[in-house]
Amino acid sequence: MFEGFARKRVKVAAGEVNLATGGAGPPLLLLHGYPQTHAMWHKVAPALARSFTLVCPDLRGYGDSMKPASDARHAPYSKRAMAVDQVETMAALGFARFAVAGHDRGGRVAHRLALDHPQAVSRIAVLDICPTHAMYAGTDKEFATAYYHWFFLIQQEPLPERLIGADPAFYLESALGRWGRDPGAFTPEAKAEYVRCFRDPATIHATCEDYRAAAAIDLTHDAADMDRKLAMPLLALWGGKGLVGRRYDVLAEWRKRALDVAGRALPCGHFLPEEAPEETAAALTEFFRS
Repeated sequence: MFEGFARKRVKVAAGEVNLATGGAGPPLLLLHGYPQTHAMWHKVAPALARSFTLVCPDLRGYGDSMKPASDARHAPYSKRAMAVDQVETMAALGFARFAVAGHDRGGRVAHRLALDHPQAVSRIAVLDICPTHAMYAGTDKEFATAYYHWFFLIQQEPLPERLIGADPAFYLESALGRWGRDPGAFTPEAKAEYVRCFRDPATIHATCEDYRAAAAIDLTHDAADMDRKLAMPLLALWGGKGLVGRRYDVLAEWRKRALDVAGRALPCGHFLPEEAPEETAAALTEFFRS
């Protein structure tokens, strides 16, 4: 995976960020989702690298990036803290201004990054999400059943950590199967990487903290910014066979948070870059080239 890309560990204020970088052209930051690592971009990276200099990090708490101790407010795993990591990473690589695309949790980090650091973000793409506050506010039986992990992972430590840690490979396989629509979309190499990282108890705990923050301090931050709208162009893509497109008017939800919104569904489930890599790469290339 990522043939021709450089592997780097970049020092930021909170620790080290593990990443792969390669390509040529304007900088594009790609942020992965749960329960994955930067490896989730490996199918789209070759096409995108023809037009952009890609930076594909592991988010704080994921993969081989830092996993700092948390606190009672889960502040070290707030999207605000995770966004700072990415601004500092890009600055260390020489990029003061860049485009960003985020899938799943990475999309939530990208949204916060654009809110807190608008001077750094030229364009933003969010993949298969609506704003966190809107999704929690619309919770019902269908949502809680499909997104059970939102409520499981936020339970008090060590309940989810112990249960996931009893069989991390089974848990990860189940998660990929539940949220995707094409079990064959995940290459053996990528899946092995996800399992390797999820066998680390520190990763399990840190990723639970990510979700605990989303249900606590992140909502506080979001409430304070409810009337702010992003000024940079925003692209929303979602899986046409998944829950997000079925439950929400995705473009309408993002137009509550951004002034310039476009987007569409792609023919896949939740994991766009792995289930529909050609369509995802084409959509991102078109948008970020504009």
